[in-house]
Amino acid sequence: MAKIQFLPYPQNQTVLFPQRIDEDIAEDSPVRIINSVVDHLDLNKIFSLYSDTGCYGYHPRMMLKVILYAYMNNTYSCRKIENLLQRDIHFIWLAGYQKPDFITINRFRNRVKNEINGIFTQIVLVLASKGLVSLDAEYIDGTKIESKANKYTFVWRKSVEKNRAKLLEKIRILLEQIDDKIAQDNSREEDKVEYTPELLTEIVDELRDSLSKEPEDKEKAKARKKAARELEKKAEKLQEYDSHLKIMGNRNSYSKTDHDATFMHMKEDAMKNGQTKPGYNLQIATENQFVVDFGLFPNPTDTLTLIPFLKSFPGRYGKFPTRTVADSGYGSEENYRFMDECGMDAYVKYNYFHKEHRPKYVPDPFRSENFFYNEKNDFCVCPMGQHMQRIGTKKGKTESGYVTESGIYQAENCQGCPLRGMCFDTSGNRIIKVNHRLKVYKKKASELLTSEKGIKERGRRCIEPEAVFGQIKSNMTYRRFRHFGKDKVNMDFAFFAIAFNLKKMCKKTV
Repeated sequence: MAKIQFLPYPQNQTVLFPQRIDEDIAEDSPVRIINSVVDHLDLNKIFSLYSDTGCYGYHPRMMLKVILYAYMNNTYSCRKIENLLQRDIHFIWLAGYQKPDFITINRFRNRVKNEINGIFTQIVLVLASKGLVSLDAEYIDGTKIESKANKYTFVWRKSVEKNRAKLLEKIRILLEQIDDKIAQDNSREEDKVEYTPELLTEIVDELRDSLSKEPEDKEKAKARKKAARELEKKAEKLQEYDSHLKIMGNRNSYSKTDHDATFMHMKEDAMKNGQTKPGYNLQIATENQFVVDFGLFPNPTDTLTLIPFLKSFPGRYGKFPTRTVADSGYGSEENYRFMDECGMDAYVKYNYFHKEHRPKYVPDPFRSENFFYNEKNDFCVCPMGQHMQRIGTKKGKTESGYVTESGIYQAENCQGCPLRGMCFDTSGNRIIKVNHRLKVYKKKASELLTSEKGIKERGRRCIEPEAVFGQIKSNMTYRRFRHFGKDKVNMDFAFFAIAFNLKKMCKKTV
């Protein structure tokens, strides 16, 4: 039988002149594109974070390449990146055989948390220079992503305010029971004193001073000391409640382990019980399925996020987009007015848009929005043809402070009207409220959305941010934030958004 021959493989051989490691990396590999793009970025702001004294640090350009390539490959753990730097040829080449540990990698991410947004903007401008995005349109949508915070560390505004009110009442009663002149002077009802932890601490201090100066009465002194201790405990509890309200700000809740996270209903509800979880409302703007802008917000509703989100666009690119496309969650008078004043075409739906444009839709003649309005003489006409004169104006205020204005109109005589039962069911003459400015904005939005271009934009919106969210959550398994605090969460998603855009650019250019 002939002897079988194999190639020798000495594992511990010494090589005098080692070959270039990139010879084993394909010319069209995404790692080469990442390397080239990052080499041409302006990193002066990141360089300024380093000191010119002390030990030499790892080059920021190398660190940036390694982290972005890891995020492109669904690797977000610093420990896993450290392992890849020791055994993956692509990472070894990017790092130039250098092996920063996981602490160094994490420290670099935290160091550049304020500058990474600028890197994201540079990447988008690179995409624009290649013709992959135009920066003329924003397809906007939002999704809620769970925070790393414990889901049982909630603090609710209603509970805090309720318990704080009870505590203030107990404090008032306790101060009335203290027969000390100083406490009585500080707790008189006619002065309407707002109890604060500082005020209560001052009362306790003065009460103890008075006890040390007055003649000893054991029973009386014992009662006063006990009252002083109780008052001190209540001052600490009041300080705790005030601290909760200060952290909460305008929100209805927050997490004790991540003060920036708000409890929201998530789409991913494994228990199917509607449980709220701490998270952030992530808003993204896309074009050609590239992320061109993003923002994190604490409020669960999308309506209040649109204006601050749109304002970030000129901060990045020096201009507003010419058109904005979004669903009905963003359709409000305040948002329409902002987009109109900024010169943007608002392809933004409003409530009832889909219902109004169904083939079999018949307008309800008894809805106040469908009443004929005479703008010249400022009156409405009911279904029976009766003029409804304006009797006043009602102003409202949104959560963001925007003031709305609606006209109040009343019919002259609804007695004996044959349509009264279908029109309204209260006594007296019918009164309606009409927001004329919102009606104008809705009419304009409807004309844009039903135009030939608007139909294309509506169809495109479904495959823009929705598809990106699907890729983010399903393909790249980015379903939960891994950091505490909005600044670090923002940093982590900025790295992810850059990697997402580079990954998509590689697929389109290779």
